[in-house]
Amino acid sequence: MRNWRTGKTERTSSLASRLYISLRGFRSDTSAGGGERERASEAMLRRLCWHPVQRCFGWCGAGGVAGADGLLWHTDLKPHASGDFSIAVVQANNSLEDQGKVLASPSATYFGVFDGHGGPEASRFVNNRIFSHLHEIASEQGGLSVEVIRKAFNATEEEFLQLVKRSWLSRPNIASVGSCCLVGAITDNVLYVANLGDSRAVLGKQGSDGRSVVAERLSRDHNVAEEDVRKELAELHPDDSRIVLCNRGVWRIKGIIQVSRSIGDVYLKKPSFSRDPLFQQRAAPIPLKRPVMTSEPSIKTRKLTQQDLFLIFASDGLWEQLSDEAAVDIVFKSPRPGIAKRLVRAALTEAAKKSEMKYDDIKHMEKGVRRHYHDDITVIVIYLDHFEGKASKLQGSTFDCTSAPVDIFSLNAAT
Repeated sequence: MRNWRTGKTERTSSLASRLYISLRGFRSDTSAGGGERERASEAMLRRLCWHPVQRCFGWCGAGGVAGADGLLWHTDLKPHASGDFSIAVVQANNSLEDQGKVLASPSATYFGVFDGHGGPEASRFVNNRIFSHLHEIASEQGGLSVEVIRKAFNATEEEFLQLVKRSWLSRPNIASVGSCCLVGAITDNVLYVANLGDSRAVLGKQGSDGRSVVAERLSRDHNVAEEDVRKELAELHPDDSRIVLCNRGVWRIKGIIQVSRSIGDVYLKKPSFSRDPLFQQRAAPIPLKRPVMTSEPSIKTRKLTQQDLFLIFASDGLWEQLSDEAAVDIVFKSPRPGIAKRLVRAALTEAAKKSEMKYDDIKHMEKGVRRHYHDDITVIVIYLDHFEGKASKLQGSTFDCTSAPVDIFSLNAAT
């Protein structure tokens, strides 16, 4: 096992942990009833325990730093129950649409990558709410399971739908905002992977010779670039010959969107929204007979073995530039500290090459301009050290929450 170097491990106090539990129901959008009371309570809690709480809810980038590339944020290395993890995010859009989070306790590790489209609202919402639903439902059901994860995804989708309904009159465009959702959990040496959209989970496992590494994809890309996804949609919509259209070599559902599953995208799941005159004032009419997208996740479980070395969870911005095998090879051959940042830089180097540039050229570009060369990218690397018969790296009641910043440019501008 390679040595790891980190700064002081961030640990929430017992008070912060209790605040985290009590704040699970917090929403950034307060409803009309009781709004003033909620805002006052929120302000008080921020004063009492600002830093531990902000780490859990992603109000800023917790435990991470920015480097020479002012749009790249990263955490070099931190411990989780059975190893180490590293996280990095680079911003390309004017508003960062990617979100990422790792929650670690002595008994379990949860992690997620949320890649938004149409705006940042859905990915931020999912980042703030889905782990709360997982915790609540798992507590009710007596532990984590495939069904618990499915219910947590459904609860997050339903809660976002209610947000859209409340915001509809003032912000009709929120009906066209959505997010891919890739969630992982490790507990009792079992790995759960749940996915909507085209963010991807890849396992690096030891090769048969004991000296090499093999890449194994653990998630399914719900993207109509994949032939099996187009076939699935055609079977679900036999009366619609235009359910999937190809324009300039790119396949899209109804000529609009590439991913077939998400949280949000209400206008493609609830035909009443797309037919509403208020929405049609802002967007072209979309004649739908039935939903053309779903929020039903693909879920996979795996009993971890000694041959399972590490996981890479990343938004499609990484996989557009690096193959599964290339990413796994980089992790296998590199030191642990800063490994997520190293993957991001490798992807940006590939993006630069495609335009006959160097990485230095891209890293000096402003947000928005960079989107012409690469997408927002979020990477989480989870090392699996299999401490059989040994204590967890996280002791006692330690609870650690590492969340990428809501907006890297704004975070750096304020520091």
